Amino acid sequence: MAIRKIAFGLLCGAGSLALATPAFAQAAAADERLDEEIVVTAQNRAENVQDVPIAIAVVSGETMRDKGVTDFSSLMKISPSVQITQDTTNVKVSVRGVGTSSIGEAQDQSIAVNIDGEYINRPTILNAATFDLERVEVLRGPQGTLYGRNSTGGAVNFISRKPGKDFGVNASATYGNYNLVTLEGGVDVPLGDIGGIRVAGIYTDRDGYNFHPNTVPTQLGGYVTRQGNRSGDDHRWGVRASLRLNPTENLTVDAAYEHIETDIIPASQAYVDLTQAANGPGATCALNGWKEVGPGTPGVQCVPANTNFLANIDRGSYNQVLTGLSTFKQTSDAVRGRIAYDLGAATFTYTGGYRKTNATGVNTLSPAYAFTNFGSPVETQSHELRLNGVTSGITWQTGAFFFKEKLNTNGGLYIPFIGANGGYVNYFRHPTTSKNWSVFGQVEVPLGEKITAVFGGRYTDDTRSGTWTNYAFAFNSGPIELTNQATLPLVNLTYKGNKFNWLAGLNYKPNSDTLVYAKVSTGYKAGGFDGTGTTFRPETNTAYEVGTKLNFGPGGHNIFNLSGFYYDYKDLQNDVLLNPSVGGQTFNAGKAVIWGVEAETVIRLSPNDTFTANVNYLHAEYKDFTATYNVFDPAVPTRTGLDLVTYPGDIANLSGNAIPQAPRWVISVGYDHVFDLGGAGTVTASASTRFKSKYFTDIFNYRDMQEKAFTQSDASLTWKPVGKRYSVQAYVQNIENYRPVLYAAYTAANTDDIINWQFGAPRTYGIRVSADF
Repeated sequence: MAIRKIAFGLLCGAGSLALATPAFAQAAAADERLDEEIVVTAQNRAENVQDVPIAIAVVSGETMRDKGVTDFSSLMKISPSVQITQDTTNVKVSVRGVGTSSIGEAQDQSIAVNIDGEYINRPTILNAATFDLERVEVLRGPQGTLYGRNSTGGAVNFISRKPGKDFGVNASATYGNYNLVTLEGGVDVPLGDIGGIRVAGIYTDRDGYNFHPNTVPTQLGGYVTRQGNRSGDDHRWGVRASLRLNPTENLTVDAAYEHIETDIIPASQAYVDLTQAANGPGATCALNGWKEVGPGTPGVQCVPANTNFLANIDRGSYNQVLTGLSTFKQTSDAVRGRIAYDLGAATFTYTGGYRKTNATGVNTLSPAYAFTNFGSPVETQSHELRLNGVTSGITWQTGAFFFKEKLNTNGGLYIPFIGANGGYVNYFRHPTTSKNWSVFGQVEVPLGEKITAVFGGRYTDDTRSGTWTNYAFAFNSGPIELTNQATLPLVNLTYKGNKFNWLAGLNYKPNSDTLVYAKVSTGYKAGGFDGTGTTFRPETNTAYEVGTKLNFGPGGHNIFNLSGFYYDYKDLQNDVLLNPSVGGQTFNAGKAVIWGVEAETVIRLSPNDTFTANVNYLHAEYKDFTATYNVFDPAVPTRTGLDLVTYPGDIANLSGNAIPQAPRWVISVGYDHVFDLGGAGTVTASASTRFKSKYFTDIFNYRDMQEKAFTQSDASLTWKPVGKRYSVQAYVQNIENYRPVLYAAYTAANTDDIINWQFGAPRTYGIRVSADF
């Protein structure tokens, strides 16, 4: 701990030195035009990003379109601080090493995701298409005061494009390899002098990235899975109708309706069956890199700590599981609104959203399972009332927030070999209701002409309840929806908790081009109950951060930014699957320390040349962390993990292990040059590369769950003719054609011992035509 505190002190010193050498600040939008002010609303008010004492990355809608970002998971392409884990149909996000591995009904994400103020929480809903955006703001570090629960690691704000008061049309069409077709566009229709309407939409269709030579023509007792030899395709479409009204000078009204449909074949995971003798540990855990654990427990317990099966996996071509390809269909409808009224001394704002999402399908799992889903409706609503203003030089805001979520799971784990038609190991209906309300406030008090103090607080109350129906073992049922099967006793579950988060900081602005900030803030992720009905506590994060933001050079168009941070992270929630008939169990286990440095710069070398760079260093490890092992016992046909009650000493001590999805180094460099072709227009050449050092995907840090260091590079050429409102772009992404591990896990439950992997996208290329009239 002393070493970490010394290191953090050095970071603070580095921040001070940066002032003396006017060089560093925290970067915001490397992709934006540097001759325009970048305005964000990260603090619930419009302000220049360089004046906000928060580590923020801002990505414009135009850049997202140019980089082919049409869903949440591809945001990682353009925001180096964000790590996305794609686990079949679940999208999980982490920032600065803080994220969530669980996909349980009563689990939440550690990063608050909002679309125009509408709070999104479920990992499956993040599969929805993202389109027609003005910008995306990625806020790093706890945002507990203004964003509340589940912003332990940060927040991601999607801001959609609003209607204009003039008639306009924009559109783009993309064609690429893997038969990619993406059409996106919108129309603005004015409503006289009081506002306008905008209708926008997206359609994208692409073949799967993964080839499977062993196409499995499977019918699971009448439930037909997708046929074919490719998985990981993309078929989405969405439409949004937006309204903006300014009936008076003081009143602004925004409203939107959105409908999105997703119909995909989720990526079939590569796997290795460890029960095969050639892959197993032998009688004494001496083969293939296995390691013996649990010396106090009778018998021999093995874990694949040093196996090397990943090295032999072809990441683009591998066998699909014996139950065929998965299916996933999801529809999502949302209504959002915002009313802002300027009272003179203050502004009153209401922001609300309602969303209903339903997903169906079957998720096939290795080696021969299928998790059926006969409808998983999620209904959410969020409401915020806020009052903000400036009084006697004090900038202040206060408000209240309410969130409610109703969700249900209807399906189970099916095996085709339990009877002639197959049957269920487990099947359940888990209706769960979550409610959250909070009150918050924040003030910025001038302590002089150049220094302000910031104080904020938020009190949050959480409740969660569920009445769960678990069906008995279903022999020879077929993969049907169970309605009259014998059930186990109803399980009534409740969780109640509350938390106060706070923020205290100092901002120093010696001139209009320089900001220095230091702050301490807290955040938390709500507690709940896991799939077994066991209650777990919230996890908390106390963050210390210093940073500088600097505009420099002619016109102040260049930026050079730095932030340093130290996290004290406690009561981590982590999942372990010990028995498939029971499900994943969530444990509050120990604490972690995370610290790092983030430096970013944008330099306008000439009117036609722009250089960008980001360097992120992250040290994220567990300091006091115990968990349970999933083990392979060569002498026992059914394996469910070590008995921690009878043999409490045989636990996994993971202190010193790296936190998953937390590469120590992430470095990106980019260069844009505009070639002036005279009367023929301009050609913009863009090139960038990203380097990530090795990282693990699991808490145990097994060798086969490690991704080695890699680079991915992109390039594009964009031609814009003189006097025209259209452009043509040719692009290539991931030139190296390297597919990193996005997900990996070891499962030893019952008679199964499996390692699964899922990989990122291969090299993609294509041509895009865009117009804006």
